[in-house]
Amino acid sequence: MKLLTLIVHAGIEQSLGDMLRGLAAISGFTFTPVQGHGSRQECDPVLSARDSVVGYTPHIRVDIVLQDNAVPAVLSALRQDQSLAGRGVYWLTLLEESGRL
Repeated sequence: MKLLTLIVHAGIEQSLGDMLRGLAAISGFTFTPVQGHGSRQECDPVLSARDSVVGYTPHIRVDIVLQDNAVPAVLSALRQDQSLAGRGVYWLTLLEESGRL
């Protein structure tokens, strides 16, 4: 099993949630609000006037537990989603165990 973690601009939360719910390989996911801090580029297309004033960009962290064989299809769907273009990063980690308590 793998844990796919995304950090995406908060402005696409609704459309991303809709897209993820439509993928058969995903049985559930978690959204967590996070703040993106770091150096800014003047031409950053997702940097709003608000972000410049407050000094951070609102983001959403998305955690998705996936079966190994589902990873390529999910990543392909994410890469094809135009609303994500340039608006997020991801990483994939090995998940040794998961379950319900």
